[in-house]
Amino acid sequence: MEPHQNTGHPRRWAILGVLVISLLVVVLDNTILNVALRTLADPVHGLGASQGELEWAINSYTLVFAGLLFTFGVLGDRLGRRRFLLIGLALFGLASLLSAYAQDPAQLIAARALMGVGGAAIMPVTLSIISNVFDPRERARAIGVWAGAVGLAVAIGPVLGGALLEHYWWGSVFLINVPVVALGLVLVTALVPESRDPNPGRVDAPGVLLSVVGLVGLTYGIIDGGEHGFDRLRVWVAIVGGLAVLAWFIVHELRSDHPSLDVRLFRVPRFAAPVAMVGLVFFAAMGVMFFGAFYLQLVRGYSPLESGLLFLPFAVAQLIFAPRSAAMVRRYGGRAVSTVGLLLTAAALGAFVLIDADTPIWIFSALGFLQGAGMANIMPPATESIMSALPREKAGVGSAVSNTVRQVAGALGVAVLGSVLSAVYRDHVATSLADLPAPARAAAEESISGAYAAAAQLGPVAPRLIAAANDAFVSAMHWAAAVSALVAALGVVIVLRWMPGRPVPAPADARPAAEPELAGTA
Repeated sequence: MEPHQNTGHPRRWAILGVLVISLLVVVLDNTILNVALRTLADPVHGLGASQGELEWAINSYTLVFAGLLFTFGVLGDRLGRRRFLLIGLALFGLASLLSAYAQDPAQLIAARALMGVGGAAIMPVTLSIISNVFDPRERARAIGVWAGAVGLAVAIGPVLGGALLEHYWWGSVFLINVPVVALGLVLVTALVPESRDPNPGRVDAPGVLLSVVGLVGLTYGIIDGGEHGFDRLRVWVAIVGGLAVLAWFIVHELRSDHPSLDVRLFRVPRFAAPVAMVGLVFFAAMGVMFFGAFYLQLVRGYSPLESGLLFLPFAVAQLIFAPRSAAMVRRYGGRAVSTVGLLLTAAALGAFVLIDADTPIWIFSALGFLQGAGMANIMPPATESIMSALPREKAGVGSAVSNTVRQVAGALGVAVLGSVLSAVYRDHVATSLADLPAPARAAAEESISGAYAAAAQLGPVAPRLIAAANDAFVSAMHWAAAVSALVAALGVVIVLRWMPGRPVPAPADARPAAEPELAGTA
């Protein structure tokens, strides 16, 4: 079938399985935490966390993760990808243990930040190891399996988290990571070969520092603005300051004779277009998934386990379609596959505008399946295009750029769409709260979770408050869904304009010649 010698590692498929296990803990943790939010807010069964503390339990991880992804991708290329994977797994396991036994929200937020350090060491090296152990002709298929593993983690997380919360205390959702990490450490040590850039050159210390400062500043401003509003000076100092530092980083990289990132790559369509596409789709999707959990557990009254099962179709679609996307790209080209994926995703997100408090719940799950099918045909071709634009020894940089954009865009999506959600909710619910006691009115105006907590103390008035809060939340959800669909649709424009289509030399024997930089580093 293949006239050219396969340059992949003899144990490459077993290594891919180990990388999937390593990846599972990173993705599993975030999906588990989403179904635990309501329990963590409970002062009796959880930590009594406020809405802001709940968001920081998620965002402390995101802030550190996004800030260090690029740096750890670069350092992994230099110092050894297997070494970084082992260090990341060990840190992640330790932080999971600390999170499980946190005594208050502040301890949980700190432990989650440490998990972000571990996750930032794990995520970029999984993709860069794939690029190094697989022949370029098999890499797209391997990346499809890698993307499908994300879908598997999305599937397992909410269901496993819901089952644990129904039978054990809230800390079990973090403790479950520890045995997975232990297994990953053993298998990585036994199977994964060490790899690094053979000619790394000098460390671009100023560039690395600028990237961390800029990404942390930008991400912090986005998160803080999403929680407390974008009408404060501190938020814009962080956002503008972060962007200014990142601009400085770009100028420095252009002038450096040993840059961490060759920013000229962004002039190459097969690198820049998929990076933009990944950012837009995660901006749109993460905000919808954030409010979807509250819709199911509060407006619809489902348990954490039931909510997890209702998210399952999204993950099942990822599992089904992501591993098959490589074959679709070979047949129709990356541009066509990505366009269809984005259109499906935008349609699914836009359809949430039609969801209300009484919509048959199977429609919610059907839209999740449609969104999952769309995203399964976006991520693999986008990731393969990004990784193929770089030689194998620089794979960590490509992986880090892709994952950094995804994390920052996801945080921005939660912040911006969360702000839209909060603003519309407060505007709609305010007219129904005039005759409530001041403490109950303040709690109900803050969020739908606050409204439910206030209703528990109000006696006969409670049903009216809950109905008003549900109506306000659903209206706010419609606005957020509409914005997310427009953002996903913008991705279609970018793909049609700049994403490369099917390569001209289609025959298999011509394929290696289409990637000279990869063939030369095999």
